[in-house]
Amino acid sequence: MSITLTHAGTPLVLHPDLYWSDEISWAPVEQSAQRTITGALIVSTALRVAGRPITLQPPDDQSAWMTRAVLDQLRAWAAVPGRQMTLNLRGQAYETVFRHHDGAAVEAEPVVFFSDVQANDLYRVTLRLLEI
Repeated sequence: MSITLTHAGTPLVLHPDLYWSDEISWAPVEQSAQRTITGALIVSTALRVAGRPITLQPPDDQSAWMTRAVLDQLRAWAAVPGRQMTLNLRGQAYETVFRHHDGAAVEAEPVVFFSDVQANDLYRVTLRLLEI
């Protein structure tokens, strides 16, 4: 099943083997607990309405490689603050922005380093998005 990231009607096809690494670890419930001056415990609990992290990364070093051309487009999109995009993943659409506050929003390393970079060179890419 394909994975696409779309901005202003322009889709960018991502490698279908990218793995949503933090899908299971996120919980829809937010909770805080505080002690009062008397020692009583106050617990506040609510549903999160937005802010789910979506980290897409290769499951291992031998898969989900992307070309430099795709990487360059992702980096150009990430360079625009607040850019909103639609992520289509497993038939589900997510409204997202790049997650800059949690490390590099687009992290990449070449599969094989070449000093003369070409558009078809391959990279391992990790994308950090935030559902809004």
